[in-house]
Amino acid sequence: MMQRFGLVFSGVIVLLISAFFVQPLSAGTVLPKALITIEPARHAPGLRLANTDGVVTDLRDLRGSWVMVHFWASWCGPCRIEIPAIQRMAKQLVPKEIKLVMVNTAEKEDDVISFLFGAAPDLDTLMDIDGAVTNLWQPRGLPSSFFVDPDGMIRYLALGGRLWDTKPYLAFIRSLASR
Repeated sequence: MMQRFGLVFSGVIVLLISAFFVQPLSAGTVLPKALITIEPARHAPGLRLANTDGVVTDLRDLRGSWVMVHFWASWCGPCRIEIPAIQRMAKQLVPKEIKLVMVNTAEKEDDVISFLFGAAPDLDTLMDIDGAVTNLWQPRGLPSSFFVDPDGMIRYLALGGRLWDTKPYLAFIRSLASR
């Protein structure tokens, strides 16, 4: 009897933990821990920046695709851990699943290039040298990732660092492409 109670109690604990840390996304898909659903969705602010080679990206040109807009800085401890995971994530996803837009916040180009060369040489980042775009988006800290739907609406937000190359996050991103 006591063993049975222990199993039932353990099952209840697992269900409570699951309900607290995992939010339903759609049939068969769950929102990974600590991702926030933005309801009602809001229009993504403007974003038009150049990368370290001077190539300009405009978020409006990416309409029709899901976009992960990721704000980061090399001095940010959680960012330094997260950037290699983003590179591994990017290698596992095909471009039609999601577009990745990295935005470095108010740093010198030499510092950014030096950091990325060692941590994630395959990643490209846009340079928000004066922080104006970051101010428009208003992340509540770094790192922050916004998920913008094909119509240009912010639907999800991730505050803080995470291992984007793990199963829950890859499944979440892949589920976006199927909508």
